[in-house]
Amino acid sequence: MSTKTAFIAEDEPLARESLRDAVMARPELHLIGEADNGKTALERINQLRPEVIFMDIQMPEMTGLEVIKRLEYQPAIIFTTAYDNYAVAAFELNALDYLLKPFSRERFDAAVDRLLEEQGSSDLSTLGQTLEQVTQRLPSQLDRILVRDRGHIFPVNIQQIAYLKSDAKYTALYVDGKTFLVRLGISELAERLDPNRFVRIHRSVIVNLDYVESMKTDEQSQLQLQMRDGSVLVANRESSKMLRDMAI
Repeated sequence: MSTKTAFIAEDEPLARESLRDAVMARPELHLIGEADNGKTALERINQLRPEVIFMDIQMPEMTGLEVIKRLEYQPAIIFTTAYDNYAVAAFELNALDYLLKPFSRERFDAAVDRLLEEQGSSDLSTLGQTLEQVTQRLPSQLDRILVRDRGHIFPVNIQQIAYLKSDAKYTALYVDGKTFLVRLGISELAERLDPNRFVRIHRSVIVNLDYVESMKTDEQSQLQLQMRDGSVLVANRESSKMLRDMAI
């Protein structure tokens, strides 16, 4: 059995860890490098020349689209994206593959099987055109998210989420007195939330303003947010100023 060298370009630590585990579980793939931003990805990919790249589209310093345009050769590319059916449909039309976050191990294996069967590389010119079209009409915001709880999967309306907290391996969603853990970084979720309703009060917490009962300034001039469920969250100085400025 022949193996293909693989590379992961993904800025979210949690998503990168998930991809790493999935790649290392496939004997046909040999992981030779990773990058957490577009600039580093471009440098390392052109240097290492992996045969397969798992490429996130939204990354700091340089997007996955910009990285692809500047590659010096044509590897096989599987996209990892948080975007939904608009992007999916476009990728499908051009026979490209993708992993829509959060993705299952079965979906990852199916993408890899397809790539190995085709034994080809991605057409970069077609790929670039497709991605430009896709990024021009990316979907705006999440309406719901699928969560797992005690062996069941069910939808949660985004508007019912009171606040979100990140931890080492998950983002916790607080909904109607319950907590659900999702394997998706809080930054990726933040990009898909309604900015008129959800506010990031510091790096690891996003609140839904509809679930804030009141706010008051503490001794350090930071706002304390009293949530309807009784919990108290503290905004950092920058977010505290922004919230004060929002008050009429």
